[in-house]
Amino acid sequence: METLYITGAGVSAESGIPTFRGEDGYWTVGSRNYTPQEMATRAMYEHRTSDFLSWYYHRFATYRDHGPNAVHHWLADKNLITQNIDGLDGKAGNDDYISIHGRIDQMTLYHDQDLAHQVETVTTPWDVVDESRLEASLLELFRIDGTPRLNHSFKPYVLLFDEYYTSLYRIEEAQHRMQQADRIVFMGTSFSVNITQMALQAAYSKRIPVEIVDPNPVDIGYDRATYHRMRASEYIEVADG
Repeated sequence: METLYITGAGVSAESGIPTFRGEDGYWTVGSRNYTPQEMATRAMYEHRTSDFLSWYYHRFATYRDHGPNAVHHWLADKNLITQNIDGLDGKAGNDDYISIHGRIDQMTLYHDQDLAHQVETVTTPWDVVDESRLEASLLELFRIDGTPRLNHSFKPYVLLFDEYYTSLYRIEEAQHRMQQADRIVFMGTSFSVNITQMALQAAYSKRIPVEIVDPNPVDIGYDRATYHRMRASEYIEVADG
């Protein structure tokens, strides 16, 4: 049986990384003047670049040194799509997982999304950031003088609210994995993003059994869904037992 695992922020919570919509979540804590949904946009990157990069650095890059937990290690040899951008699945040894929303340890050339197939990712040298002059240092790192320039400046490798899935985020491969799966296990996700809806549609159309692992799972109203009301770390003990 080919099982596809799709993970969300709940899996990384035990590594000390806040979930997105929890009390301390990334999206519930905004900047001084903008909500997170306003900050995490291509428009903000283009027009209020310093604000965007500073917010991004504090909300995401400061967690770059956190390590994988037992769940990431358990998933290291699994067929995996993650919504998380923390890169912990790679640190745990999964060499073929799809990070469908990007990764904080990488950046790309700022590009036209319709030409994403021509773009590659490169490692972001976060260690060169000088926090004593944070905004200026970030602008230097991302090669931005004034406003971002196409095919010259860098942009964090992260899918923003006003962007869409492209080949850069391996969306075609992700959809193929969904169609080939005999079972889909969702772990630690609130089903609030498009990728989980795509996976559910694949399950519905092929009558694929679905398992949902979460202390407070979302009821998806599907007669082939099984609910595991537990943390992912508890689930892997049951699965291995």
